[in-house]
Amino acid sequence: MIDIMSGTDTDVSAKKKQGSKAGAVVALCLVALVAAGGGYWVKSHNRPAAMATPEQSVAAVKDADAKWSQAAQAHDMAALDSYYADDATVLPANAEMITNKVAAVKYWTDHLTKNVDVSRTPMYVEAAKGGDMVYVLGSYTMTTKPAKGSKDKASTDHGKYLSVWKKQVDGSWKAEADTWNSDLPAKGK
Repeated sequence: MIDIMSGTDTDVSAKKKQGSKAGAVVALCLVALVAAGGGYWVKSHNRPAAMATPEQSVAAVKDADAKWSQAAQAHDMAALDSYYADDATVLPANAEMITNKVAAVKYWTDHLTKNVDVSRTPMYVEAAKGGDMVYVLGSYTMTTKPAKGSKDKASTDHGKYLSVWKKQVDGSWKAEADTWNSDLPAKGK
């Protein structure tokens, strides 16, 4: 018989075995079982959120898009930026592509000043069959007021936007891609 703790043969009639491999095998098996159990725990606790139906996804994104628009109207940068995924891609009109949330935060901080009012209205919202991605196609209005003391007049831009939302592991919805452009002709044309 083998003592599991010491890995030695406890049979007194047999020669005492030095360096029995049985204990090492048992210890290795125990380590493997613990690792397998730990791997199971990690997988079971880091599962993506349950899939939603396309209808549930559309409703959730409509709500998130409305809150995103409210944050922009209120110039609440923290709330506005919370709707972007960490690896979001932002494609602003007449500007270079932005490929991360930090740069997106900077863009909005620089461009959505107190003199700029923006509102968004979703027109078409559709979910992928799996319910994990949704796109929103809508229109926007942006009014820029002149700075105090300026002789410039307020200007209003109308355009369209497209946002692609993805359900995150925690169940929230974040914009993975966001773009917009004006319906008005380019200046000087």
